[in-house]
Amino acid sequence: MDDRFRRILEKQGYATVGRHTAVKHCHWLRKSLLHGEVCYKQTFYGIESHRCMQMTPAAAHCTQKCLFCWRYQGFTETAIPVQEADDPEYVFEECLKAHQQLVSGFRGDERCPDDAWREARQPKHVACSLMGEPTLYPYLSEFFEICHRHGMSTFLVTNGTKPEVLASMDTLPSQLYVSVCAPNGELYRKVCCPLIPDGWHRLMETLELLPSLDTRTVIRHTLMDGWNLSHERQYAELDNLAEAWFIEPKGYVHVGEARTRMTMDNMPSHEQIQAFAERLAQHAGYDVLAEREVSRVVLLGRGKERTL
Repeated sequence: MDDRFRRILEKQGYATVGRHTAVKHCHWLRKSLLHGEVCYKQTFYGIESHRCMQMTPAAAHCTQKCLFCWRYQGFTETAIPVQEADDPEYVFEECLKAHQQLVSGFRGDERCPDDAWREARQPKHVACSLMGEPTLYPYLSEFFEICHRHGMSTFLVTNGTKPEVLASMDTLPSQLYVSVCAPNGELYRKVCCPLIPDGWHRLMETLELLPSLDTRTVIRHTLMDGWNLSHERQYAELDNLAEAWFIEPKGYVHVGEARTRMTMDNMPSHEQIQAFAERLAQHAGYDVLAEREVSRVVLLGRGKERTL
């Protein structure tokens, strides 16, 4: 990332690592440490919110500029050349140091139990989902292998535009999320604003690949009222193509940079997400397993073990 991009991220509370990586503790880590309130991922999958390190190895690189993305979208590149990619051991060690530095500020706050603070400094989970498109980092498989070697579970959130990367990874994440935020190619182009010409085709390749991958899989539908909140039958066709372990219909939240592109009217209520999820479950043959109203998200599944 260039100096301008780095300064913007650091002003927003990110820690930058090396040439293309960033770390930032999420809203729920803070809520967990100070108020005992946990992320929906803890409710759904057993991940401890205060022990999660949120990062990305591709802060300034992405293949899409999604309307609903609340991160800074100063992306100028759609690839990280191998010769410019930082070593995965370096990325892991420096991300851990950056995470510990960010968490250090909670110590001494009377709302933060000391034992929880100490645990937060030794994360047990890595959420590779902060911003950008992580599959553009050429050593992603090696990075996950290092995380697992240190006893950490891993989540990867991808927009699905690099199926060849997922197909070639020797070490897959503990849980793989694919964002499917449009039911067809026309809406995909309007909602996800791809920076590559064949993004929808590549996403379809990823969905076809998912059943063959030896890891837990999740399809996430980020839904905006007035844009992509409907079309349950078409979404169900895509979900059945993927045969994912779980599906997460989740409402758009009007925060961050997304406020420059969307309005409050685009943020669906939890009742709207519930209704969408119930119709989708019927069409796709899934069951409604859980929900978190505060996050406007519902979990659908087919009998797979939820706890990671």
